[in-house]
Amino acid sequence: MELIVERSGVAKTTIYRHFPTKDALIEAFLEREDHDFWRQWEAVVGSHAGEPRRALSALCDWIGDRVSRDSYRGCPQINVAAEFADVGHPARKVAHRHKSEMVERLTALCRELDMSTAPLRAHQIGLLFDGAFMSNGRLGNVGAAWILNDAVERLVGS
Repeated sequence: MELIVERSGVAKTTIYRHFPTKDALIEAFLEREDHDFWRQWEAVVGSHAGEPRRALSALCDWIGDRVSRDSYRGCPQINVAAEFADVGHPARKVAHRHKSEMVERLTALCRELDMSTAPLRAHQIGLLFDGAFMSNGRLGNVGAAWILNDAVERLVGS
């Protein structure tokens, strides 16, 4: 909290008025990240409404670009889950909800493809996306978007 006060110039009492604990501040940060992530996701998927295969490909491109940025430091939800062991921690709850939401959204896209295995494929694609999020920039040099697109295409078939 001292570092936040120092860098932000906001008084400690003001910070504690809005965030009574450090855990509450972490939770608020993750909620904001979650909201921003889904806003971008919606824009990507929305530009291909009614075209689930194109929407999945666009998501692969978006995630590939995201994880290839020089400043990319990983998925905040995955990072928090690794940092806080207590599954009851407020930030872990946000992270769990975020990943569950991803599977639900991917399941809906897979169902649009008339896949009888939509929930299974959604989990598999979610694992691919999470792997990219955890790649620590390794995929940037070899084409993260291309790798994701190829893997997802193999899962959903033609």
